[in-house]
Amino acid sequence: QVQLVESGGGLVQAGGSLRLSCAASGSIFRLSTMGWYRQAPGKQRELVAVISDGGSTDYADSVKGRFTISRDNAKNTVYLQMNSLRPEDTAVYYCKGTKYGPAGIPYHYWGQGTQVTVSS
Repeated sequence: QVQLVESGGGLVQAGGSLRLSCAASGSIFRLSTMGWYRQAPGKQRELVAVISDGGSTDYADSVKGRFTISRDNAKNTVYLQMNSLRPEDTAVYYCKGTKYGPAGIPYHYWGQGTQVTVSS
């Protein structure tokens, strides 16, 4: 099992910044792709950013140029630096980790989420 714990959420004014952290523990060997997702009230959960174990990244169009995902494998932690925040970024942010078992079967793990609220 893998446990993911997010931190760093909070209330910030529009234009401000926050940095989210996601610490992984447990059976983290071969934990591969890590990502951040978010879910606003009444909306589906959506991808924000992902990073591979090799460091390749991808972002939702809505956050490109404002958010940066990174990972510190020595600390088993992934980060999401969020700049120029907008009210529409308000959501619960979730960390997701994926590891691949025998035959390449993916196993997905989720954190409990952290609330980000951006006031106008």
